[in-house]
Amino acid sequence: MRIRTDDTVQVISGKEKGKQGKVLRTDPKAGTVYVEDLNMIKRHQRAQPSPDGRGQGKEGGIIEMEGPIHVSNVALVDPTDNKPTRIGVRITDDGVRQRYSKRTGEAI
Repeated sequence: MRIRTDDTVQVISGKEKGKQGKVLRTDPKAGTVYVEDLNMIKRHQRAQPSPDGRGQGKEGGIIEMEGPIHVSNVALVDPTDNKPTRIGVRITDDGVRQRYSKRTGEAI
């Protein structure tokens, strides 16, 4: 996957189309990304006791969290003009892989 954690992405299809956010985490095996405050889902969580048996552990209730978005439904936002762009990978003269914006040709 060419999208990494802390990248700013824009959703290009689905119910959150047009919205931008920061990638919190990626799941390369499933091909999904989790974007901050987008695709919010609700999960019911049971209260968990603390490991030592005293006090409170995890609190129960309805938890709101980010759901996964397939990586094909997001595009990286080009930092120069805040528009979505495709990502290319090139090898520099030093032999280092470098991501670059196909829109402007600049390194990301």
